[in-house]
Amino acid sequence: MPVNGVTNRVSQGLEQYLGAQGGNLPEQPVMSPYQRLAQHMEDVSGDNGVLKEVVRSGTGSTVPADASVAVNYSAYLEYSDKPFGTNCSRNPRRLMKIGEDITLLGLEIALMSMKKREVARFLFRPDYAYGSMGCPPLIPPNATILFEVELLDFLDTAESDEFFKLSLVEREAFPLDKIIKAAGTEREFGNHLFRQKQYYDAKDRYKRACFILDQKYYSGTEKERVDSARLLVFLNLSLTYFKLDHPTRALVYGERALGIDERNPKALFRCGQACFALMEYEKARDYLIRAQREQPFNQDINNELKKLAGCC
Repeated sequence: MPVNGVTNRVSQGLEQYLGAQGGNLPEQPVMSPYQRLAQHMEDVSGDNGVLKEVVRSGTGSTVPADASVAVNYSAYLEYSDKPFGTNCSRNPRRLMKIGEDITLLGLEIALMSMKKREVARFLFRPDYAYGSMGCPPLIPPNATILFEVELLDFLDTAESDEFFKLSLVEREAFPLDKIIKAAGTEREFGNHLFRQKQYYDAKDRYKRACFILDQKYYSGTEKERVDSARLLVFLNLSLTYFKLDHPTRALVYGERALGIDERNPKALFRCGQACFALMEYEKARDYLIRAQREQPFNQDINNELKKLAGCC
């Protein structure tokens, strides 16, 4: 096959180059696994100290600096297939606050680049991980660390944190929008704990939400907004106390919810359940019949009425 002019010139140049090098191509430096991985990763720290590869995209906004996060993570040293640290065998996943529970600089930066449900790999340079000292005996000095992270959930706790740092006088002047948001954050925190069946801790978070909403007297449209937030928290507390086998307290918070919305079917149902557990069958029947009027086809309400009929 004839050689075209371009190929011929390249061949001549290569021969001249090899001649100058003694006939051998210069050896290329061998790249380590992490160096090869780093070539395809995004710099999220601005100085190549924290590099990122997205494995599965998330949704919504990125994690703010004051957030509490629930994550799955595994951390690896180079040339090791076994993680030196992981929480994947633990259940449930607790919410951890960035800057308090999570203090590894690289991991803080990594998490603040992520969105909910995202899965990503990160490489942390030693100064963003365990530094020149390492962490004997597991982590040697000047080690580059690989983290695999799944962001399960996060809560922005900025307003709530700010509220509890204020004096009583300062709380009086705290804007209503921030009051509602702070209470909502505590309620969401409680909901997360409730889903993990950590009912006692969930109850404490719901109580914190109540405390935020009860700081001062409201009237008019402000009272309506606060009452709407209170109603949700009272319903949560009623159910949580029922799960904790405290039907008397469950009834108290169910009735407080009815004080805001007397026809609320969830509140009527919770009160009916609590009275049933307390063997106050007539009161239970009254609450459940009222709940049934609001939601005639609600299976939970109808099943509770059937159970009650078997006891009377």
